[in-house]
Amino acid sequence: MESKTVMFSALFLVCLTLVNGSPASVEVGKLTKATNVSWSSYNFKTILTWGPKPVNYTYTVEFSRVGRDKERNPHCIRSSETECDLTNELELKGVYSAEVLSESPLGSSDYVEPPYTRSNKFCPYDDTIIGRPEFKLKVNVNNKTVLIIQDPITALHKDGRSLNIRDIFKKNLKYKIAYNKAGSTGKKMLTVNESKAEFNNLDEDQSYCFSVAAYIPSRKGDKRVGEWSLPKCSPQKHKNLIEEYGLAVIGGAALILLAFVIAVIVLIVVCCKRARRQTLMAKETEV
Repeated sequence: MESKTVMFSALFLVCLTLVNGSPASVEVGKLTKATNVSWSSYNFKTILTWGPKPVNYTYTVEFSRVGRDKERNPHCIRSSETECDLTNELELKGVYSAEVLSESPLGSSDYVEPPYTRSNKFCPYDDTIIGRPEFKLKVNVNNKTVLIIQDPITALHKDGRSLNIRDIFKKNLKYKIAYNKAGSTGKKMLTVNESKAEFNNLDEDQSYCFSVAAYIPSRKGDKRVGEWSLPKCSPQKHKNLIEEYGLAVIGGAALILLAFVIAVIVLIVVCCKRARRQTLMAKETEV
């Protein structure tokens, strides 16, 4: 009796396997190719992203510099994540492509080559977005306006310190400065080679607003200019009376006012004398 029970159980499992397939074959059938594989890079923080979120399978990322062998990041092998941080894996001026492979989590698959999707080419030096810089605005007693620009910090490090974009681009880094009178829409542009700019010929009585962006001439198209900073405006200088009207005008006005005061005094004196004389004449007539 026991032998019959064992035999029927074995037959049932065989039939179930033939109908539904093995667990491995079910997982293989659900492998889905990655979509929207793209590079996202901001101040050299570089991440490869894709979709969709995997169900019963994993993703592995392979990347390679043009003309070299493929490499893997150990954190992006058979992973359920949909992004891979490659910041520290890429050489600055290297041109790279990446492939996102869809794989069974257990490594068993009927595919000779797992489904994969390839990214576009990417070069950190040419393609990373340069973030908006900060800057200080100073106006000295000689009405000279000075901008001191702070080079944005990147995600890269060397000798225990964070590198800024000046460390990376060196003389290839310039800055574009847009400026205009406060309240005006007409902007002027200035390009400087250093992280400092001076303006000597601005109108003294005007407030000016400034915005700054990194500029990399060696790049192509819109990637030459980084993000623009938030605008900052210089304080408006309030003139005193002498600066506003000049000594000649103020002197003339003072003379006119003085003449008017003298005329009023003379008129009052004359009126008082006339009134007194009339009073004396009236008394003499009564006598």
